[in-house]
Amino acid sequence: MKYLIFIALGGAGGAVSRYLLANVVHNWSNHHHIPFGTLAVNVLGSFLIGILYVLIVEKMVIHQDWRGVLMVGFLGAFTTFSTFSLESISLLEQGEITSALFYILASVTLCILAVWLAATLTRMI
Repeated sequence: MKYLIFIALGGAGGAVSRYLLANVVHNWSNHHHIPFGTLAVNVLGSFLIGILYVLIVEKMVIHQDWRGVLMVGFLGAFTTFSTFSLESISLLEQGEITSALFYILASVTLCILAVWLAATLTRMI
């Protein structure tokens, strides 16, 4: 039961962090068609999960119990793939085909690259 509470606390932190970062990036980008706030959250979350995977699972530098708190709880709530999907459909329905395709390709490509880069760099430590 204590483990579930820690996951929930991580999730609360991730959700609040997602909201704050997405709003900061959205206000900074001032772009009306591409949701850069969600893109930034997903890329950062992908990068962080790459680091945590190596440190917790491969190198065991961080205790295994933190996997639930950080990867499942915090990053599970922090990354916003469901929001990404809804925003993609919304752009398509608004006829913003180019923006939607850019957003979809950038999100998937950058997030996969972020996990790979983070894991690669963390393995070098």
